[in-house]
Amino acid sequence: MLTVHHLNNSRSQRVLWLLEELGVPYDIIRYERQPDMRAPKELRAIHPLGKSPVITDNGNTVAESGAIVEYLIDTYGNGRLIPPPKTPERLRYSYWLHYAEGSAMPLLLLKLLFNIMPKRAPALLRPLVRKVSNQALTTLVNPQLKQHMAFWESELQKSEWFAGDQFTAADIQMSFPLQAAASRGGLEHGHPRAMDFLARIEARPAYKIALEKGGPYEVGR
Repeated sequence: MLTVHHLNNSRSQRVLWLLEELGVPYDIIRYERQPDMRAPKELRAIHPLGKSPVITDNGNTVAESGAIVEYLIDTYGNGRLIPPPKTPERLRYSYWLHYAEGSAMPLLLLKLLFNIMPKRAPALLRPLVRKVSNQALTTLVNPQLKQHMAFWESELQKSEWFAGDQFTAADIQMSFPLQAAASRGGLEHGHPRAMDFLARIEARPAYKIALEKGGPYEVGR
């Protein structure tokens, strides 16, 4: 039986959703974040880096969101949720599948870190840390994030979904960056297509079932 090692409020929620879209049976082993929001050390018994998501299936241990999506689509998809090979849609699919973690999430993680650093700094250092964090956000993170959100908006004006007119696993992969941007990046201001994308994915039956199985999910809040 395929097993998802599921960390609350994490990227592994996308794995549950993909499995529900594919109708693949699976077990869930739950892990809770520590007070500092890091994954518990028990996950290291599954994968040396102790990160989530991780799946185990037929003797295979697969980590990294993009690799897990590719594995599940290749193993259980039977041509579903992926465009045909050698098409423009397939090229777009591959791009967004890897862009989500390679380009979008590092910026959103930096924004989260610079926002929480002043709160966690020692009292005497807090004003300095706040100044440095605000400078980094103003000059580096926020301008780039604004550019990326405009990019999402323009791409979703070309087609209903990121890879084309059909919903694919690339949309599942892109859900986390857009949800994080809606939570802490200002996506709701001037990006109606992106916000409509979020409304449409969150209305999907498989998404709702995955939420019920995965537990509370509040990205970035």
